[in-house]
Amino acid sequence: MADIARLTQVIEPEATALGFELVRVKMTGSDPESGGERTLQVMAEDPATGQLVVEQCMALSRRVSDAIDAIEEAGEELIHGAYNLEVSSPGIDRPLTRPKDFANWAGHEANFSLTEKVGDHRKLRGTLLGLEDGKAVVEDRKHGRFAVPLELIHSAKLVLTNELIAATRPLDTSGAEEFEETPHDEMSEEKAED
Repeated sequence: MADIARLTQVIEPEATALGFELVRVKMTGSDPESGGERTLQVMAEDPATGQLVVEQCMALSRRVSDAIDAIEEAGEELIHGAYNLEVSSPGIDRPLTRPKDFANWAGHEANFSLTEKVGDHRKLRGTLLGLEDGKAVVEDRKHGRFAVPLELIHSAKLVLTNELIAATRPLDTSGAEEFEETPHDEMSEEKAED
């Protein structure tokens, strides 16, 4: 299995050099020796927008690929076997991975999956209240308020709601007015040919 901490050390400077902030590095899939396919997922954001557009993803993908190749050519194996590289934006219903995420997205609904029970619960869903003393505070819809130590959070993700959509800054929409949507009806095309 790949060392995510070491990969993060390699990938983060590449994201920073482009002016981006690294959100998450994750390896998914099974070992290729057992016939599986693995993907190195790199999620980053432009601090100005909270997202990445396609061109930004492509630029980061090239830098990450080149950095990993250079290190492996020098003799250090970062990832054993074949893998796919996937660079993406966090999206609207983004994962919460950094302490600042829990502070920045306070007031929005989130799902939490915990490594250990907190108040007899391993899963929480409710309003994220913020970050207090290194703990994510959530008002669970059914069980009340919990302060969860960050090290006990296996995963946390915002829930897509109308409030979240309204609060999310739109990506660059320049040129959008140039697109014109026209109905496409195969039947009317066939009739026009007759």
